[in-house]
Amino acid sequence: MNEMLTSGELLATLTAIAHPLRLRIISELAGGRVHVSELARRLDMSRPLLYMHLDRLEKAGLVTGQLELSDDGKAMKYFELVPFEVRVTADVVIRALDGDDADGNGAQALETEESDK
Repeated sequence: MNEMLTSGELLATLTAIAHPLRLRIISELAGGRVHVSELARRLDMSRPLLYMHLDRLEKAGLVTGQLELSDDGKAMKYFELVPFEVRVTADVVIRALDGDDADGNGAQALETEESDK
């Protein structure tokens, strides 16, 4: 995951995992893909709150969701963990900043998103 991240991508990844509930989601998904309702039950969390956290993890590329139809025609959303490794060193930070454009626009989108909350 750290190969050639921009600073915005690095910040999105770090922000995504920097929450206790999202760490619990990652832990649950490490055992394999899970239907959203089942994941919500396991974590004792409402589905709207779970979807909010899953959205953050998905935008960071750490989980992926897939909509499937059950035998009775119900739409079922499953999520699974995308294999990843996060290793932050000074070199990773420097390479991420080097990947930004001349105006430093690698992190700007994330900063804007965070300030909107």
